[in-house]
Amino acid sequence: MPRPIDELRADVDELKKLTDLATRQSVRDVLGIETRRLETEISLQLKDNMFNLEAKPAAAAGASAVRCYDVKLTNYAWDQSDKFFKLFITLADVQTLPAENVVCTFGSRSLDLSVKELKGKNYSLVIKNLAEVIDASKSHWKVKTDSVVVFLSKVKPITWPTVTMEEKKIKESKAPKFDASASDDPQASMMNMMKQLYQDGDDDMKRQIAKSFAEGRGGKTPDLGL
Repeated sequence: MPRPIDELRADVDELKKLTDLATRQSVRDVLGIETRRLETEISLQLKDNMFNLEAKPAAAAGASAVRCYDVKLTNYAWDQSDKFFKLFITLADVQTLPAENVVCTFGSRSLDLSVKELKGKNYSLVIKNLAEVIDASKSHWKVKTDSVVVFLSKVKPITWPTVTMEEKKIKESKAPKFDASASDDPQASMMNMMKQLYQDGDDDMKRQIAKSFAEGRGGKTPDLGL
């Protein structure tokens, strides 16, 4: 382990005093050699210290500049109550992040969720066209184990059919309409509406409609146009 610079300087000062007192040239030469050796050691230690001081900030800057990849979130689940429309976003280990790394901002019909530096990735969920108006001041988010829950505060206690306005319009355009005025036979209009429901529905919907019609027709399978 190298000696402290202060001790080395004290030795150099002592050697210089001894050199001034020495009368024999051979002794003066020996003292001079030792003095120069110690001065060289001091110089080398000063250079090492300066290098370490410069290297530490550079290393810290390199560590803070670790690249994170941006990932746009598109998958989430949702649920709702009279007061809130809730989005559930799954992100493993998100609870380990500092609180300031998870932020969500709200507008009257928008949200912008940002999750920074989670396992080398920056996640974002941006929705600019919510199906209904929200109260941004009362909307908030919570970080839970492996997930983030976003609470959108409803302005009106109504049921949202979808998350976005585009999805709402598509759903409304596909919704079957009962138009009794379009036919002299209201039963025919009802049948047309049920056929549309059957054709657009999933397997469970089709089974339920077929079962309902079969029960109402004495067990006979209805003709739903398939």
